[in-house]
Amino acid sequence: MPVSPRREMPAGPRRATLATVAASAGVSVATVSKVLNGRSDVAPATRSLVQSLLQQHEYVAPAPRRVEVTRVGEIEVQFDADLNAYSTEIIQGAVAAGAEAGVGVVVSIRKGADRTAGWARDLASAGRRALIAVTTELTARQLTALSRARVPLVVIDPLNLPRTRVTSIGSTNFAGGLAATHHLLSQGHRRIAYIGGPATAACNQARVAGYRAAMEAEGAPVIPGYVQSGHFRYHDGLVHGAAVLDLPQAPTAIFAGCDEMALGIMEAARARGLRIPEDLSIVGFDDTQNAQLASPQLTTVRQPLQEMGGVALRTALRLAAGERVDSHHVELATELVVRGSTAPVSEAGREERGAAGGFS
Repeated sequence: MPVSPRREMPAGPRRATLATVAASAGVSVATVSKVLNGRSDVAPATRSLVQSLLQQHEYVAPAPRRVEVTRVGEIEVQFDADLNAYSTEIIQGAVAAGAEAGVGVVVSIRKGADRTAGWARDLASAGRRALIAVTTELTARQLTALSRARVPLVVIDPLNLPRTRVTSIGSTNFAGGLAATHHLLSQGHRRIAYIGGPATAACNQARVAGYRAAMEAEGAPVIPGYVQSGHFRYHDGLVHGAAVLDLPQAPTAIFAGCDEMALGIMEAARARGLRIPEDLSIVGFDDTQNAQLASPQLTTVRQPLQEMGGVALRTALRLAAGERVDSHHVELATELVVRGSTAPVSEAGREERGAAGGFS
């Protein structure tokens, strides 16, 4: 029995495209698109022609592609100043912890004055599950705004101590200050200065308290002008280092509140012809990459900065999930790392400084 040839189903009418309409109107596809989008930069006659042809060709705009929302919410790590080596360590720890948890991490810089009334709402509308604020000063109004927007907050090394109970991550700053100062005292230094960050910063207060406790325990006086407050930046180390080194009774050793300030102090010392560590011993705080790049390499107190970033992120996720945290303040251990910027006090160096007016 012969097999009947297969009959092809007639194809339906082809759907009109922008190119079809444009060819019929003798205009560009861009012009047709402008008409569809209600743009005003099309001549009235051309607009009328295109609209007529769109109807004639029964043009139907394709349905917009559905955007799959793959983001399940991100954690924002926010700083209030330009990023530096300290910031980088915190970010690395937070990003690594975020990768393990399958959560994205957004890094931003938002200075205090930029945290306006809508700041917290903007964070919530952007899909932020929580905020990690680093070395930042937050007002009671800003804390209230975050609470109302339901954006959990974790702070690292806050610059102020808000009355509201805030979850914070830090290190054993007091113990670190104590260890740094004891190290210098063990090298025979008695004229030891401290140059740190803002006087209101909780981490700075703890470091200077450790410094004072060590000095008092050893019976070493804190000479007027030996404690200086600035910002945790190189320039502040340079300026305050110069001020301390120009005192009538200049120190033989300086404990800096962070590595970046220590580098500024080193430069201030070199500008005055001082050798490190022969004429001046310097201890930093943080143990960032700068400490090993310094010349000589910097003796410093190591903060576990990457671990702090990781703990902050995991804590933020727990708060975002509505879980309770075991403690509202977590302190990770510090450790003194001795390198080449400290040495026993030199009598020869002491005499040289005295001849130059550096010592009484």
